[in-house]
Amino acid sequence: MNTAGLPRELRLRLAGDFAALRTSSGRLGGRCFHVRYRPNGLGHARLGLAISKRVSKCAVERNRLKRLLRESFRRVRDQLPPVDVVVMAREQAAGLPGAELLAEAAALWQRLAALPPLPSPARA
Repeated sequence: MNTAGLPRELRLRLAGDFAALRTSSGRLGGRCFHVRYRPNGLGHARLGLAISKRVSKCAVERNRLKRLLRESFRRVRDQLPPVDVVVMAREQAAGLPGAELLAEAAALWQRLAALPPLPSPARA
């Protein structure tokens, strides 16, 4: 079955991957989202999402933000450098229309794509 979703190899799933981004990574920020990125040496970008209850107590709203971010990433993933990216939502993101959130995400992806080439991490 072929789905239009985000394939497993394009998602950050391990706690160690998220921890590595918290300790040593670059940062980008906007009004609604905060992005941490780090080269991964895999040849493609991977996405992780961290949408906390601080953003919205309502699970429906948090899940909406995740769906919008995954779709936005899926559309531009081929234009991004090979990095691991974690997107964190800010409290301002809750309740905004989808078009505004997608525009904010698109601006962050453009800034990420425009970064100078990043050195690949040393693999053990």
